[in-house]
Amino acid sequence: MTHPHGPSEVPESEAHGGPARRHFIQQIIDQDLEQGKNGGRVHTRFPPEPNGYLHIGHAKAICINFGLAEEFPGGRCNLRFDDTNPTTEDTEFVEAIQADVRWLGFDWQERLFFASDYFERLYGLAVELIEKGLAYVCDLSLEQLGEWRGDGSRPGRNSPYRERSVAENLDLFRRMRAGEFPDGAKTLRAKIDMAAANMNLRDPVLYRILHAHHHRTGSAWCIYPMYDWAHGQSDALEGITHSLCSLEFENHRPLYDWFLDHLSLPYRPRQIEFARLQLTYTVTSKRKLQQLVKEGHVTGWDDPRMPTLRGLARRGYTPEAIRAFVRTIGVARFNSTVDMLVLENALRDDLNRRAERRFAVLDPLEVLIENYPADRHETVPAVNNPEDPAAGTRPLPFEARLFIERDDFREDAPKGYFRLKPGGEVRLRYGYVIRCERFEKDAAGRVTRIHARYDPQSGGGQTADGRKVRGIIHWLPASQALPAEVRLYDHLFRVPEPGAGGGDFLADINPHSLQRPEGALIERSAAEAAPGRHFQFERLGYFFSDPRDHRPGRPVFNRAVGLKDTWAKLEARG
Repeated sequence: MTHPHGPSEVPESEAHGGPARRHFIQQIIDQDLEQGKNGGRVHTRFPPEPNGYLHIGHAKAICINFGLAEEFPGGRCNLRFDDTNPTTEDTEFVEAIQADVRWLGFDWQERLFFASDYFERLYGLAVELIEKGLAYVCDLSLEQLGEWRGDGSRPGRNSPYRERSVAENLDLFRRMRAGEFPDGAKTLRAKIDMAAANMNLRDPVLYRILHAHHHRTGSAWCIYPMYDWAHGQSDALEGITHSLCSLEFENHRPLYDWFLDHLSLPYRPRQIEFARLQLTYTVTSKRKLQQLVKEGHVTGWDDPRMPTLRGLARRGYTPEAIRAFVRTIGVARFNSTVDMLVLENALRDDLNRRAERRFAVLDPLEVLIENYPADRHETVPAVNNPEDPAAGTRPLPFEARLFIERDDFREDAPKGYFRLKPGGEVRLRYGYVIRCERFEKDAAGRVTRIHARYDPQSGGGQTADGRKVRGIIHWLPASQALPAEVRLYDHLFRVPEPGAGGGDFLADINPHSLQRPEGALIERSAAEAAPGRHFQFERLGYFFSDPRDHRPGRPVFNRAVGLKDTWAKLEARG
């Protein structure tokens, strides 16, 4: 089921003007502080694995963790890379993640950490478990581990190596670290309960042998800690008070607590799970995102159709819009799917306030105003942003030769169509009222030029005789119309849940997710803008000058999000 913004405990703002209720994590922290836990500290962390680029789901976790730290006096939030898998991790991703967190508006200050910072201490804690008789070296292969683990309907079986002596386990573990054994030959496992209903408690693997180069430690280690082992202990070593993670880790919490119960650690973090972010018309699985990139379905990790923060930023999404989106959907205990429209509306709200307006014509149709003097030079003031009076106006030349959108003229106009039609009138925004007198067609029957007359007394929004002209369209003066590449982005997938029911998610790719209209024209002031500028192309949507491809003489604009079009909606309904 798709909810408008997911079943959050309560959105940040109440619908009826009352005070916002605090979500369940805030309430937990409030209670901990009232009870004097953690010495009155609030310390969170954002712990990404550096094996890919951050996406919109990570943005929620970032906003929650850093946001809570900012909310409480003296609160702190660490950025920690859980870099325990050397075969998939890279410095490229470390740098990209730091840049994305900063772009989103957060700062970890001096608190940048890596799980690899704790490899030696984690090894010592593993030795502590062995010495307590709570861990052992196991020789079962990866395949055998799966077989002996059992499943939800039958208990697991104890490893034949489970009763090795403490001395033997210490010796074997030391030799594992020394590189004496090949990959996969042995593992270190916690000794918990092979009959536990929670599969995570069935003697989980703590260390595996992996002779691979690590992006920070090089070849210093050939045994690497598993996520469940490194994560909670890293939290404790850093003094984390509230370890916030998504719901898929709820079943891992008993193991998280078991380690804390049996180890000598300076702090006792509390794991709390919240609903992960799932959006319609997209995927956030790292595996699927990597497949999209590797197989060339998108141009890269920063493709504006991707849900990565880099892709969203390049499309024209703002950090403010994403943070507002996270506030809107709230913090929930149960997973649900959020409609992409909620994210798009957050961007519309933000850009409506900040984006200057400009004219663009994506499918130009020439208009000749026959009674407008060819030698006349006139400008009309065009408002830069009606939401921001301080933005002022810009002079826009009005002349005899103009361009309008082809869709703004109909030879055979249906009832209720208030744009330009034969014998009909329309107001040119900020300009005059014009009437279509006749039009030309090419050999294929396509309209190529409209001949019109303007009403000299209709400037300033009024007609001398008081007649009402309902239609208002945008336009471009020929002298200001410059060619541009305009990229019209839509959802990457054509269905709300790509791959639903176990199907191939690639089969649901939208073949029209990117369109480049030929012959697009834009206002000169937009064409000459620097990369990374937002504009509202009036009646067309919000656009962003591409930070990579936009340059002098070759303007490139990405549609960040569209506008509502009443007539298009009417036509779609039939």
